[in-house]
Amino acid sequence: MGQPSLYVVATPIGNLADITLRALDVLKRVDVIAAEDTRVTVRLLGHYGIATKLMAMHEHNERHVAQRLIDLLANGKSVALVSDAGTPGISDPGAIAVALVREAGYPVVPIPGANAAISALSVSGNTARHFLFHGFLPQQQTARRRELAVLSNLQYPVVFYEAPHRVVETVEDMVGAYGAERTISVARELTKLFETVHVCALGDVAAWFAADANRTKGEFVLVVDGAGAPAMDMDMPRRTLEILLRELPLKQAVKLAAEMSGGKRNELYRMALEIKKVESGQA
Repeated sequence: MGQPSLYVVATPIGNLADITLRALDVLKRVDVIAAEDTRVTVRLLGHYGIATKLMAMHEHNERHVAQRLIDLLANGKSVALVSDAGTPGISDPGAIAVALVREAGYPVVPIPGANAAISALSVSGNTARHFLFHGFLPQQQTARRRELAVLSNLQYPVVFYEAPHRVVETVEDMVGAYGAERTISVARELTKLFETVHVCALGDVAAWFAADANRTKGEFVLVVDGAGAPAMDMDMPRRTLEILLRELPLKQAVKLAAEMSGGKRNELYRMALEIKKVESGQA
């Protein structure tokens, strides 16, 4: 495989077919696979007939195991890093090991693949050009509500992960922070047998959960719409226009008012005509 490297390998988030050919090749050819839970990874490897040696690396031993990975790399070995599902280091262990391996001077190579956040966003129907991936909210309600309040005024969608035993409480807190009218996309068990994507107003999602107990089971990705652009205060553009029209021709006044206030030129042009009518006594 060339120079000894740490390969950060994305694995399926549910459906075992959602793994790339490159990922399978890397998992076969490395000397060791560092896995968040070897019991989970061994099922994936068994499905594809891969017999590479496994070692456990999870949130409680990551720093210790990272040194073992560095020792392996120093001895000319290559290592793959996997989490239970998706991409290591993203709401999963791996980021510390990556930083330490890179600090030790060894290459870290991304092997991209399945991603729950992007999958959920792609089927949400949200047309915003930007989004924020937030991941998991705090488990404690006070901290969760405080964090949601900070995020509530963002003008682009926010993507959250949530566990089944907290999802109902979390969406209730979202109603309090965002309001009942904001749109939410609830993506449940993505790529798995009981995959569900439901889009509705935040105020309606609690009733949707209550209608079927199975809807609160599984892993969740929640995509909440942004607040949208604040409404334009037209008083300020109008006052600007009135002042400019005293000294300048109508078209020039409109152009300058648009630049100064950020208002739309067509709306300001209509406003300027109304002002002129009032001043001439024609209104």
